[in-house]
Amino acid sequence: MQPRLVAISGPLAGKIFPLQGSPLTLGRSRSCWLTVPTNLVSRTHCQLAPDEDGNWTVRDLDSHNGTRVNQEAINQAVLRHGDHLQIGDSMFTFLSRDEATHSFGGSGSGSFQTQTIVTLQPSDCVYLRPDDSSNQAARQLKGLLAISAAIHGLRNQDAIGEELAARIFDITPAERFTVLWRDSEPGECESIIRVQRKKNEQFLQPSTTVIERVLASGEAVLSSEISGETQLWEAKSLSGHSVRSVLAVPLGVPGQLRGVLYLDTSDPAQPFETDHLQLVTAIGMMASAALQNAMHTRWLETENRRLRSESGLEHEMVGESSPMQEVYEKLARVAQTDTTVLILGESGTGKELAARAIHRNGPRQERPFVALNCAAIPEALIESELFGHEKGAFTGAVALKKGKIETAEGGTLFLDEIGEMPLHMQAKLLRVIQEREYERIGGNRTLRADIRVIAATNRALEDAIASGSFRQDLFYRLNVVSIALPPLRQRREDIPLLSGHFLALYSDKCKRKVYGISAAARHCLASYDWPGNVRELQNVIERAVVLGATGTIELEDLPEELHISAPETEEKLPRYLDAVREVKKAQILQAVQEAGGNITAAAKLLGVHPNYLHRLIRNLGLRQAMKKTG
Repeated sequence: MQPRLVAISGPLAGKIFPLQGSPLTLGRSRSCWLTVPTNLVSRTHCQLAPDEDGNWTVRDLDSHNGTRVNQEAINQAVLRHGDHLQIGDSMFTFLSRDEATHSFGGSGSGSFQTQTIVTLQPSDCVYLRPDDSSNQAARQLKGLLAISAAIHGLRNQDAIGEELAARIFDITPAERFTVLWRDSEPGECESIIRVQRKKNEQFLQPSTTVIERVLASGEAVLSSEISGETQLWEAKSLSGHSVRSVLAVPLGVPGQLRGVLYLDTSDPAQPFETDHLQLVTAIGMMASAALQNAMHTRWLETENRRLRSESGLEHEMVGESSPMQEVYEKLARVAQTDTTVLILGESGTGKELAARAIHRNGPRQERPFVALNCAAIPEALIESELFGHEKGAFTGAVALKKGKIETAEGGTLFLDEIGEMPLHMQAKLLRVIQEREYERIGGNRTLRADIRVIAATNRALEDAIASGSFRQDLFYRLNVVSIALPPLRQRREDIPLLSGHFLALYSDKCKRKVYGISAAARHCLASYDWPGNVRELQNVIERAVVLGATGTIELEDLPEELHISAPETEEKLPRYLDAVREVKKAQILQAVQEAGGNITAAAKLLGVHPNYLHRLIRNLGLRQAMKKTG
């Protein structure tokens, strides 16, 4: 049997994941082999890999909440059949053999049996007979399930407090309850939820003595009659307010104590009992995850507001590297003005996305954004596309046509690949930018141009000016503010983020469940120079999703040019890919030797372009071998 993980709790509960490939990363990031969509899991949480004997080992990757096997925190451990693997609030069972009956739990004490096929008549289900007085435990469990369902989707602490109040007051004699929480461990607890049964009574502060005991021991505390407990009876917050019974349970995810759920009552006739302790402890475990999510959601909202106040930029670009942060800062600053902007960068770096971000965050955001690619339109038609024409202006002009300038009235005109614009059009565009006026072809009426101009190019315009193919005065009018977008090879730390983004995009678009990218493929992606930048990476991921045969993108799914450019690593390539690499090395060395060291002649012998041969020599690391052979 192929080893597999079975999710038994958390957002992936009920799903089975065969362990294919190695190593396999689990985490919140979409670039992981198995993405666990919960904030309690780190971006890269842990890693699974088989050893030489075929046993699977789990290793924690310095995760925030830790990795546990059978409830014990581990740095590294060998998984046995039936072991429980816990990351955050998700639990998985590791299965490595087929049996009619499995014992889950590994070496833990809480094992249970599950059969391949289980049958049950609906009338025999105790949870569908809540009125059966002999099944008090079933009714209590039904109540717990109701609480779990009610608070599962809540992300607001006040809403969680209202739901807890309705349930706790229904199943316990509590007159008051308080939720105390702290942001970190250790840390100071503060009251975040306070509710009392009778609204018109003064709220009593919870006992510090009880709270400190729970936080110190991590254990729930129940006192049915505090007068029998000397330490509690001496606490003025209890005896001074006639509190007769107290119940307090810890809150938090395993290994992290974050707070206390505190209940008390002054009615001696209705004290808390052991059943109440069991129920409230279970409620506390359910409420902990909901509260953790609510606190994290609140932090995210605060952080989002802070970032928006700092940058105020809405955009569709993907990247968190330092070069991209500098770009975002410049875009945010220039967006608030009406200045002409020149965006520089290689092809595929996202120049149009940057232009759209400037428009979306600027004063013209409610007006049109019109893009014109100067390199994609024939020279004879570009004037008509830009300025429009009158009916009968030339053969084929059967009706009046508005140009891009007129269509963009009040908004933004984006001129992509401005370096490819013909010289005679550059002079006319210069007048539009300077005078803000123009005429349609065949017209005699001057029109006003209320537009913002954003231009982009992948050419060095200074060189074009020197060669006479671009006007110097137009360059100065366009280059009021210039923003240079970095090529992908200068922000390699964004490659995993971009890969995960495109993987999720095309997995959904192509209706294929692809969970992540293998370690060898990730290394190959990160090592490649990406001459086509983000656009090339996007195409590579789309191709891998379409042609891939497994639930992860493997090295074999990537184009061959990525394989030969990847540097040697400790991870071995698949045999046939390694053989292809070696054959190419031998053929190149032989051709260079036959050409007497002349690369141009060697390229002719091989039937490739000299520039491509130079890149192959560099990527395959052949320069040292060529020097040794002379």
